[in-house]
Amino acid sequence: MREFGEIVRAFNQARLENKLTALATVVKVEGSAYRRPGARMLVTEDGLLTGAISGGCLEGDALKKALLVMHQKKAMLVKYDTSDDDDAKLGVGLGCNGIIHILIEPINSDLENPITCLEQCLQSREHTVFVTLFKEEERNHSQTGSCLFFLKDKVIQLAEVPENIKEDIIADSKNALYTQQSQINNYSLSNSPGSLTALIEVIPPAVVLNIIGAGNDVIPLVKMSTLLGWEVDVIDGRTNLLTKERFPKATRLITSKSDQVLSHLKVDQHTVFALLSHNYIYDLNVLKSILPLNIPYIGILGPKKKLNRILQELEDEGFEYTADDLAKLYGPAGLDLGAETSEEIALSIVAEIKAVLSKKKGTFLRDKQGPIHDIGSTAHSKEKIMLPYQSCEKI
Repeated sequence: MREFGEIVRAFNQARLENKLTALATVVKVEGSAYRRPGARMLVTEDGLLTGAISGGCLEGDALKKALLVMHQKKAMLVKYDTSDDDDAKLGVGLGCNGIIHILIEPINSDLENPITCLEQCLQSREHTVFVTLFKEEERNHSQTGSCLFFLKDKVIQLAEVPENIKEDIIADSKNALYTQQSQINNYSLSNSPGSLTALIEVIPPAVVLNIIGAGNDVIPLVKMSTLLGWEVDVIDGRTNLLTKERFPKATRLITSKSDQVLSHLKVDQHTVFALLSHNYIYDLNVLKSILPLNIPYIGILGPKKKLNRILQELEDEGFEYTADDLAKLYGPAGLDLGAETSEEIALSIVAEIKAVLSKKKGTFLRDKQGPIHDIGSTAHSKEKIMLPYQSCEKI
């Protein structure tokens, strides 16, 4: 979600300067590609690119087409087919052996448009759904583009949707919101041949990392986490360490006693904790308050015997914890990367959190059987393609 933040800022600046803009969205991928459906890039009339739809090889060609879209004020669906070994004929040299469908649409300066909806995604702590509609079989015809946005009980319609499929799209979007699973669905049209394809994209709220402790080893952890677009709170009882000079990228700096930490926080299923206070009692008291919470990850810096001692003390105090509570505990925190320096340890912790949130083991991609990205399953009734859950980040 970091890209969303950058796109929103770039659009707001372009709007202030009365510049034309277009939004390019990866709406479908067949085979291998650098980016997955939902990746976006904003283009301004003076050639400024914000975000990415590939590893850098599609952007130049997409820029040319985006400029055409801006002036024609008409959405365009572009197909890049790199399944041929001689993909240099495309002028992009992808070498990905896949087919990438890019929807490029002009963005107007109305109060409600795709970018303002992305801005609402950033501000929400709820899952949202974004629907992008396109004609895959008739790409030379008019394209709908971004059409529906769902936030809680609110539905924003950004473009006209054929009435005979609108109810189905809304029902599928609500189901996607319930299951938290993005989809690509095909819908038959009753009044014309062919079909429309919908990218029904579920966008979760940003990850919030609460770091307990404000020592020097926390500095690189904050930098790396914010680089991913996570919100980062740094909590400590020592005011002299909690300064903007030390943690300029942190979302919040919270001074708190160990037994009052939770009173300063709003915790949900996208909240994780890393305990790095180097103070045994502080970590123990914080763990006692957060262990019963429905959160996916609690990392504790230090040897395993430290965690075992904490758990034994909690048990001796009569504190009851379950197997589910223990399953979210990661101590020592971090993947086994051979980390020694504070920067390397921060990298191992960030990688572990990402693996946990993505429900992955953090193993070598070299040893993975099949494609890098899980493509999910296909249902025959509507030719649904279930997309893998994407943990989105925010800056």
